[in-house]
Amino acid sequence: MTGLGRSWPLSRRLVVGTIALVLVTLILSGGAALLALRASLYERLDQEVRMGLAILAGPARDAPGGGAGEGGGVVDPGPDDGSGGGGGPDAGSAPRLRLDTLEVVIAADGTATRASTVGPDGTVASLTAAQLEVVTESADRAEQPTTVDLGGTAGSFRIAAQSGPDGTVVAGTSLRDTTATIASLGGILVVVAVAALILVGAGIAWLVTSALRPLRRVAGTAERVAQRPLAVGAVTLPERAGLAEDPGTEVGRVGAALDTLLNHVETALGARQESEERLRAFIADASHELRTPLASIRGYAQLAHAETFEMPATQARSLERIESEAERMGALVEDLLLLARLDSGQRLRREPVDVTMLAIETVSDLHAAMPDHEWIVEVDEPVEVRGDAPRIRQVLINLLGNAGRHTPAGTRVTAAVTRVGGEAVISVSDDGPGIAPELLPRLFDRFTRGDAARNRDAGSTGLGLAIASAIVQEHGGRIDVASGSAGTSFEVALPLLGAGEIEQVDS
Repeated sequence: MTGLGRSWPLSRRLVVGTIALVLVTLILSGGAALLALRASLYERLDQEVRMGLAILAGPARDAPGGGAGEGGGVVDPGPDDGSGGGGGPDAGSAPRLRLDTLEVVIAADGTATRASTVGPDGTVASLTAAQLEVVTESADRAEQPTTVDLGGTAGSFRIAAQSGPDGTVVAGTSLRDTTATIASLGGILVVVAVAALILVGAGIAWLVTSALRPLRRVAGTAERVAQRPLAVGAVTLPERAGLAEDPGTEVGRVGAALDTLLNHVETALGARQESEERLRAFIADASHELRTPLASIRGYAQLAHAETFEMPATQARSLERIESEAERMGALVEDLLLLARLDSGQRLRREPVDVTMLAIETVSDLHAAMPDHEWIVEVDEPVEVRGDAPRIRQVLINLLGNAGRHTPAGTRVTAAVTRVGGEAVISVSDDGPGIAPELLPRLFDRFTRGDAARNRDAGSTGLGLAIASAIVQEHGGRIDVASGSAGTSFEVALPLLGAGEIEQVDS
């Protein structure tokens, strides 16, 4: 089947396929009927030709009937009236000429003593020289009936010839009636075929439409389920095909299986959502509860450092590590708490934010913190979005901070802010060594680290990009990354602040 046929709906393919099969059947049967009729008519015609040849070759063949070059005459010349118009003493005994026939008598010396046709109205017409030549050429091979075309109004004839010592006689019968009969039957068959195709097409269309109606219900149910967001959040699937009452048909079995599958999927999604909510609540509660003891640990460590007496080197180093790890754990707890809040659907602030100024300030801060890198800001004009300024700043800090921490000294890091259509596009790019290709598909997953073996003293939790992605998505934007040997580029797109929007703050 062609590509076009494969793209058709099943109902159309069934209807068109059935009509095509019926059409082929009608063509073959009609063709066979026409061929059988033609063979039968030609057989009867050949019998008439042989009969005419026997009559023409008999004793009365020399009776006057119009020689070559003579004008038309009547079928029955009648008795001689003394005018010399067409009869002799033996004219009354000549056989009556038959309608739509041809008679040619060629003497032994090759001259045609008779060469005429009798039309359907009984008019006798002499053959022209060209027509006589066609008949003469065919007479040599016309011992069995054969077809010749005399052209003009004469048309085609079925002829047969018989040679003797006195010459050759040729008799023929016109194909006019035979051709008309075959053409008439062909027209009737065409009309019947068209009517049959219309009736069969309408019947098949109704039958296929009725038979496939349950299947369309199944397809509609599957399409509605496919349009539902099943990846996150609480999910209910009220759609059902409702064909369980007809399990005896293939479509009913498919519909029942789909309903069963949807029940299982809804149960699984409900269990997943319940598990995620419990885990999210646990992370939020644990993170919240850990903030106080971690703050206490940092406070006691700082208090111990404030003592004036000299501590042993081991004790001083231990206190430093306790304070450092407490700070790192505090940052991890804050990140986990933020992710839990974002996952739970906590709304962010919605106010006009100048991302151009945020980019300039963030790059300035990192230039002071990492002077061994080259920091560049590319902005043309203020670009505003509606969102939460501290969270957008956190996205910039995470992206620019990663570019500074995971690239060697001297790397150029560029932050650019532009307008593209209805979006504010923030790009952070560097000319460092790039990110390993195997990390790119899961770069925004939680606890993904670019170097699993690096020292944890750097303070990285593997949550920075996950937090950036969650914040951007919460703002209705997107974040993409491209990396290679020439460097890495992150692109954040946020909806622009619409003209005429009412400024409001949702806290």
